[in-house]
Amino acid sequence: MMWVVFFVLAAVCFLLSVTFALLQVKSKHRNNQLLDPSNILFAGVVLSAVFLFIPIYLYAFKTSGCGIFESILIAVHNMIRLFIVDGEFNFILANLADAPEWIFRCYTILFSVLFVLAPLLTFSFVLSFFKNASAYKQYLTHFNCDVYIFSELSDRSLTLAKSLYENGRKRRFFMFADVFAQNSEQSFELIRQAGELGAVCFRNDIAAFRFSFYRKRCQLNFFTIGSDQSENTVQALKILENFHARENTNLYVFSTLAETEVLLANAYNKFKSVKMVKASDDSDEENEVEVLPEIKVRRINEIRSLINRTLYMEGYDKIFGSARAGKDGFKHINAVVLGMGQHGTEMTKALAWFCQMDGYRVEINSFDLDKRADDRFRSLCPELMSPELNGRFDVLDEAKYKITVHPKIDVNTKTFDDILLALPRTTYVFVALGDDETNIAAAIKLRSLLAGMGYDPVIHAVVYDSDKKVALDGSANHSQMKYSIDFIGDFKTSYSEEVVLASQMEAEGLERHKKWGTEYTFWQYDFNYKSSVASAIHRKMKILCKIPGIEKTPTERSEEELWQIRILEHSRWNAYMRSEGFVYSGSIEKSSRNNLAKKHNCLVRFYELPLSEQIKDDD
Repeated sequence: MMWVVFFVLAAVCFLLSVTFALLQVKSKHRNNQLLDPSNILFAGVVLSAVFLFIPIYLYAFKTSGCGIFESILIAVHNMIRLFIVDGEFNFILANLADAPEWIFRCYTILFSVLFVLAPLLTFSFVLSFFKNASAYKQYLTHFNCDVYIFSELSDRSLTLAKSLYENGRKRRFFMFADVFAQNSEQSFELIRQAGELGAVCFRNDIAAFRFSFYRKRCQLNFFTIGSDQSENTVQALKILENFHARENTNLYVFSTLAETEVLLANAYNKFKSVKMVKASDDSDEENEVEVLPEIKVRRINEIRSLINRTLYMEGYDKIFGSARAGKDGFKHINAVVLGMGQHGTEMTKALAWFCQMDGYRVEINSFDLDKRADDRFRSLCPELMSPELNGRFDVLDEAKYKITVHPKIDVNTKTFDDILLALPRTTYVFVALGDDETNIAAAIKLRSLLAGMGYDPVIHAVVYDSDKKVALDGSANHSQMKYSIDFIGDFKTSYSEEVVLASQMEAEGLERHKKWGTEYTFWQYDFNYKSSVASAIHRKMKILCKIPGIEKTPTERSEEELWQIRILEHSRWNAYMRSEGFVYSGSIEKSSRNNLAKKHNCLVRFYELPLSEQIKDDD
């Protein structure tokens, strides 16, 4: 009976470990080092070997006075010998000689497997150790370099690392955290490409690194860039806690979640402190001075970044440049947005303020399959969609636009075709329906459909795959007639040093923010960042549209130029604030303003503002 019980225990442990190890190999979510297949298999072999050795030593010690305790300890000892190729199979055979034939066969078969498998696991562990040791060696020997640490190894993080590597003006060292060498072609290919950059891959979480030995003049750049945005935020909070007092440290948090802004701003405030500083050298009086955390935190909203970048880089040529002159003396921008997901919603909101320009009128028609798409958008921007404002072009000192959201519309139906062709002549199209294939197909359909009406609008379609974007550039039909579709949002462009770390658009936004705030508050609060970047984008458009006096300082402008720019800027600001969900507070008195409730006292026509507020719009 003893032989049967212990064999069953051994066999069950071994078979379960093999089963769970295989399941983990196939799993797409191997983010727990303890559940690594080799660790699971190792644990199964250890338990199985111990259970097999126990009855053998109980049998061997039956006349020596030794009991279960000694047998277990010696069984553990012999299990260890298995892993260092020092096991004695003859001893096992000798003590199994008196056992029934079927017991003898079961034990010798399972022991044979373990005698081979245990040394292989030892060899695998040694290789893994030296591989990890090599990574740590590189990690320790690059203490004099700027370091770029990514929270995971993926197409996005690798694309950004390649851009940094290619643009590196001095030595840059790259590290990828939470990397598991999965048995898949994609995983091995990513690791191979990381190796070409001289990067090292660790299994550790990004927040586990301390860098206490690194020189303070060397930059540490952390990128929480995983596919799980909540995890990105959690990792960022841990990094902020560990490195808030270190100079030359930057943290880039990739997230579109609303909670990220709140959590990071709150955590940042936690590390503020106050110190007493002498008012002057000849005075004993001390003043309180706020000491801010040294680390710089930047939240990267990839969707908003794409929309802003598109408007900043191509907005004048592609949107204002495509406008059609109307009989009313204005140039008309008739924009169509396909898809009211995050991309389409952001573009619809942005076009409302972006197109506020003297001499232009904008009409935006957005389509989505969601039956409540219009209701959701009205909830997001209630005053922007108010009938008293939306579609009003007869008020000179107020934002002028018309936005229509069409719900329950499939772009691949005749219903959509009929609505589109009944609209005023389309001049600009933005396609963001989901995946690359859907967006490409919809963009090609629109080009064909609108070409049948003699229309030739600019079409922007979101395509993530950089190789597809390159292949699609200049694409044409069988008659070599070009589709002339601009594909935007690919990884190579979106995850580049110029976009993430050295954006000219952000630099201009920061300079505008510094007119009334600090760099610290620009990065800390998403509201400040968005507002200032939008202002910078529109100022560039004013310059390109040659608004009279815009290139001058306010003191150099004529009275006519001053008031024209003030009215235009206030109209732009009104549309922007409404696109962010703000509404009029009900009174022009500043005391009625409530930013938490998104109520603002200045959301009125320009000439309803007091003079003190009007002159603030000098741009």
